[in-house]
Amino acid sequence: MLTTRYVTGSPSWIDLATPDLDAAAAFYTGLFGWTMRPGGPEVGGYGTFQSAGKTIAGGMTVPPEQSEPAWNVYFRTPDADATAKSVEQGGGSVTHEPVDVMELGRSASFRDPAGVGFSAWQPGQMAGMEAANEENMLGWIELYTPDVQAATAFYHTVFGWETTDVPFPGGTYTTVNPSGAGPDSMFGGVVPLDSDPLEAEAGAYWMPYFEVADTDAIAARAQELGGTVRMAPTDVEGVGRLAKLADPHGARFAVIKSSMASS
Repeated sequence: MLTTRYVTGSPSWIDLATPDLDAAAAFYTGLFGWTMRPGGPEVGGYGTFQSAGKTIAGGMTVPPEQSEPAWNVYFRTPDADATAKSVEQGGGSVTHEPVDVMELGRSASFRDPAGVGFSAWQPGQMAGMEAANEENMLGWIELYTPDVQAATAFYHTVFGWETTDVPFPGGTYTTVNPSGAGPDSMFGGVVPLDSDPLEAEAGAYWMPYFEVADTDAIAARAQELGGTVRMAPTDVEGVGRLAKLADPHGARFAVIKSSMASS
């Protein structure tokens, strides 16, 4: 599962692009109990979210004309520049060239061949999230894409990911894990876009899942805070109870009380 024992290709950070960071912070504070630590001018106002005293995500104000509100996933790399070259060789594109973030690390942002945005993080003083797979923290990620085989081939080229097809009600579910780490280290799944009418309408993207204690309560609270329940709380056998939500600005995410967490 997703951990903070970071290796090449593992998710190491997430951040939120939103047109109003103060309003977004109020929503996620009300929903998950997070706190926001504002960033100074040296980081362009980039803030960080804490949960249970641990830094678990970032947030930044991005004008709507520059980017739609969304959560972005960063994957660990030992060399952001080499990753950028691999992305281009694999048919993707570089949207933000590799750049040093003070002494914290080096980052770059990309789009895969299907146009899905993602980023890479080469650690310096900051390895990534200080905690994961705990209550109100990132526990899973999921890629909705028009072509699962093409997507997994691309990310294998860039990060060395390996895949496993897991039996699932109605078919199989493709999971991903870092190279050589084995299926026990899987941290996400890849889903055909046309298998889910809700996501097919929204378009291809990476969706973060946050582990919660009570999926129904979180979904209800999201609505009270001005968010949207895109998919009502649903039980998935052997997985848990999940719901798909969006914050008041439209950034999509999911919450889950996983079966393992409740056992």
